[in-house]
Amino acid sequence: MKIFIDTANVSEIREAVSLGIIDGVTTNPTLLSKEKGTFREILIEICSLVDGPISAEVVSEQSEGMVEEARELAKIGKNITIKVPMSTEGMKAVTILSQESIWTNMTLVFSPSQAILAAKAGARFISPFVGRVDDMSHFGMDSVRQIVTIYENYGFDTEIIVASIRHPLHVVEAALAGAHIATVPFKVIQQLVKHPLTDIGIKRFQEDWEKVTKKTS
Repeated sequence: MKIFIDTANVSEIREAVSLGIIDGVTTNPTLLSKEKGTFREILIEICSLVDGPISAEVVSEQSEGMVEEARELAKIGKNITIKVPMSTEGMKAVTILSQESIWTNMTLVFSPSQAILAAKAGARFISPFVGRVDDMSHFGMDSVRQIVTIYENYGFDTEIIVASIRHPLHVVEAALAGAHIATVPFKVIQQLVKHPLTDIGIKRFQEDWEKVTKKTS
């Protein structure tokens, strides 16, 4: 499973890249609004750090505006992927952009039926949101498992990006479900590395090594 980092913070991206695990980046208007600099400056720097897909979201509500924004965003870098919201207008935009060989990531997907339509429209990626569904007292990962099965049944090329990840278990469940990608906040990436038994083991080895060095001194 590929791991994308879900942030627009360049420092977080640089640190995550140093771990050797990052295959792409997802941003959105909310994440970009928290950072200094224009969205274009931020995206250019992100593209210089990561070779994989970098999702940048359109904000127009009509397909014509989405397509116009997408064409401009695509000029920022060869690895820019256009994030388009799941809607009737969004599907029209994805259809046009896919015909122009511009990669799209259909976002705000919450059901298998939406995932089917996004794939047929030509989306390169879809982003089912699991955390937000969990917040509504449903199991967001159930939809992911259904989408994986449907895509395998019909050989869709669209890749599934599990989004709205809130904790390490979401990442594990995404991998078990067979999702292609999980897009993970930096905080959760840090949590994935940690385990209390690992910390205890490191401390114990260090203490024992100090005993060894004292014997030889």
